[in-house]
Amino acid sequence: MTHREGHDDACRQYRRRFRHHFPAPHPGASSSRKVLQLLLAFSERRWEASVAELAATIGTPVATTYRYVALLKELQLLEEGRAGHYHLTSQVMPLARAAQLANDMVRLARPAMEEAARELGETVMLFQRFGDVAVCADRVECDRAMRFTFEPGHSLPLGVGASGKMLLALLPEIERDRRWASIVEQRGTAVRDELKQALENRYAVSSGELDEGVWACSVPVQTIGRRPTVLSLAGPAARITEEARQTAIAALQEYAIRIQRAITSYSL
Repeated sequence: MTHREGHDDACRQYRRRFRHHFPAPHPGASSSRKVLQLLLAFSERRWEASVAELAATIGTPVATTYRYVALLKELQLLEEGRAGHYHLTSQVMPLARAAQLANDMVRLARPAMEEAARELGETVMLFQRFGDVAVCADRVECDRAMRFTFEPGHSLPLGVGASGKMLLALLPEIERDRRWASIVEQRGTAVRDELKQALENRYAVSSGELDEGVWACSVPVQTIGRRPTVLSLAGPAARITEEARQTAIAALQEYAIRIQRAITSYSL
């Protein structure tokens, strides 16, 4: 199995495992949803794919996937490269640029994230809540970076992983209680205590929940009137000692405060 296949398989496994955490799909929009999922199947790790690979990724018959590909080719969003493989065209670049420019949080947080990654020697990420999921908005790797399931644009259910737990803990009590039943059903009653501690301590941790052998921590970034945001760090559990973990949490909290100040200054 190649690294890319392993990455895709890991994504499918955690989505199947925590499928009840994702928002319910809107009826009557199945085809539209699949077309969008096909576009989102491409990334810097998988910049080209065959129709069969795309069909397996989005869960549609090959014949149906061919029709989706034909539509996207007609709109000049996809084109065929080497035989039987398709890739995105430059037509989509303005969309990505527009998203980056619109998300001033990413721009304001980036300097602090880069410094945190250098100081702590691990990967630093910014997650934001969109409905019932936490989405990776940005990621800064250190010199000794390792491969993670998550990169910008990838999402996980609230309550899963350090970032998902911290974002869930930050929800208003009524909203948080509304999500308890399905989360406890999937992860057990221990998650209730984890979220209580995350809310009290202002940080959440996880170990091996999304990527085997990876320890992560997450702290809130106060964003009054903005989308809920957390600053997270992740690295191999084997090289992060208990002392280093406490140091990382404290340092990450300081960097989150710096980001908060940058946001406040920008908003004035």
